[in-house]
Amino acid sequence: MLSRIAESLFWIGRYAERAESTSRILDVHVHRVLEDPWLDESSAGRELLAVMGTPPVAGSVDSHLVVELLGYDRNNSSSIVGAISAARENARSARVVVSSEAWECLNVTWNELDHTEQLARRLGPHIFFRYIRERTAMLAGLVDATLARDDGWRFLALGRSLERVDMTARLLSSSIGDDPNSQSWVSLLRSCGAHESYLRTYRRAVDASRVAEFLLLDRLFPRSVYWSLALAEQILAELDSGRRGGRTTVHDAARRGVGLARTELEFRGVDDLVEDMPDLLRGMQRTCSEVSAAITDRYFARESPRAWATKVPV
Repeated sequence: MLSRIAESLFWIGRYAERAESTSRILDVHVHRVLEDPWLDESSAGRELLAVMGTPPVAGSVDSHLVVELLGYDRNNSSSIVGAISAARENARSARVVVSSEAWECLNVTWNELDHTEQLARRLGPHIFFRYIRERTAMLAGLVDATLARDDGWRFLALGRSLERVDMTARLLSSSIGDDPNSQSWVSLLRSCGAHESYLRTYRRAVDASRVAEFLLLDRLFPRSVYWSLALAEQILAELDSGRRGGRTTVHDAARRGVGLARTELEFRGVDDLVEDMPDLLRGMQRTCSEVSAAITDRYFARESPRAWATKVPV
């Protein structure tokens, strides 16, 4: 596979996951502002922008400004519109390996962005967020259903997994200082699409330590950090094995970084997890950046035109 095709697939996975995760986060944020009369809207908005890696904004930061910056800003690859546009451009560059169904889904989504945004400005942003979640879920389903499990699919799934780890770590970082029984932990679960799975797993009220354990360590939930790291490690092992004839020594810096991060999580107790969470989450974000750079260095062009879009750890 050509390195530019592999790179495009990798970034399709990252951008599509970024758009979906951002839409979930913004939807929960807007509802939280509307439902909690005691919430400091400006502080909550600034905190969310900081977590998402957006530069500080002068003046008051209300939910409308947050949605503009993280939802509709076409010049920001971390916004929903920017991420969908970038994913579509990468898919256009990789048409030789992207299935027709997946390309049509992403292209139609991009073509309908302006109309859906205008509708959301009149009737409320929830319409836009729901549209993005539905279309990215359709794209993920078509990718899994129509792409052969070759290196092309591996690079796309690898990008999706790394982005999921990064977004979950950022979300947990934003809630570290909250009261252990605060409603914000329920909002955090909902922003990850994890509330129902959490309740079925623990069958008890939501508290901070259990939420952290679930989102970081759960072996079965596909949005947990552990599950995403394990999948990324498996994919990197398959890519490495194909190039080294099945040797077991790990020469790949990306695979080594993911494996170390996964191992560090796997054997932690809940008490240690909560106590060390700030450093642990910062380490996870650094790992995502370093692994992405290592993947670019090994598999893609040295001067990657898309590498600038990697978010910097906060």
